[in-house]
Amino acid sequence: MNQRIDPSLLAAPDLSYATLHSGIALPFLERGDGEPLLFVHGSLCDYRYWMPQLDGLSEHFRCIAPSLSHYWPAADACIQADFGWESHVTELADFIAALGLESVHLVGHSRGGCVAWHLARRYPRLVRTLVLADPGGPLSRVDNDEAALPPATNTLRTRAADLIHAGEVEAGLELFVDSVSVPGAWKKGSAAFRQMAIANATTLPKQLQDPLPPYAPRAAGEIKCRTLLIDGQRSPLMFRNNVEALDEWIAFARRVTIKGATHGMNGTHPDLFNTHVHTFITQG
Repeated sequence: MNQRIDPSLLAAPDLSYATLHSGIALPFLERGDGEPLLFVHGSLCDYRYWMPQLDGLSEHFRCIAPSLSHYWPAADACIQADFGWESHVTELADFIAALGLESVHLVGHSRGGCVAWHLARRYPRLVRTLVLADPGGPLSRVDNDEAALPPATNTLRTRAADLIHAGEVEAGLELFVDSVSVPGAWKKGSAAFRQMAIANATTLPKQLQDPLPPYAPRAAGEIKCRTLLIDGQRSPLMFRNNVEALDEWIAFARRVTIKGATHGMNGTHPDLFNTHVHTFITQG
């Protein structure tokens, strides 16, 4: 008997690949025309995470959503690449060059927000505007402080990774997803989101070996482009704290909070999210 394949697990028929200097062929989905708007996904995600934005913003922008190396659908092809936030920063700079773009409007979510933040710091000429949605990582209110996530958070994430390693994939994913959103988020999430997370489950243990660096005042001063900070009203406190601090530290920043939303606000409240992004880019 033939097993039915869920179409959401198949790569989009119009998926493209950009060959980087490292030799990696990075998959990406592209919609629309106009100024380039590049999306950076976070933990357990890939280009599919941004479908509400590719569908909703492609009337105004050239929307580009890559899957970072080690993530679906080209995880095996990227195995020679190091997994890490620094590698992903370099990779995105190379990706922008491979597409022949001088600069982009940049949107990052969660762990992808940290990657986007460092891309804007290290390659300011590549980033026209920056949007950080619930940016992930620890917060240091003092420069040169070795801040890290709370021990309880790391313990929980280690338990989630151990469950995944032991083959209890959905139990591990439920533990992690509920911790970065709200209790019950995994079970209430769409089937498409759960399938995407399952496809990227092997990246969670890898990211635990690659802790994100803290946000700090001096580094925030290196962000020279206009920046929009988005958090969900019900997002966990660590994300809202990051947004509050960065709003204070970044010279050209503004903040919006999406009422009733939690960590996955771009999917649960796409119209509001897209409106905020469009208005920010076009009207300042």
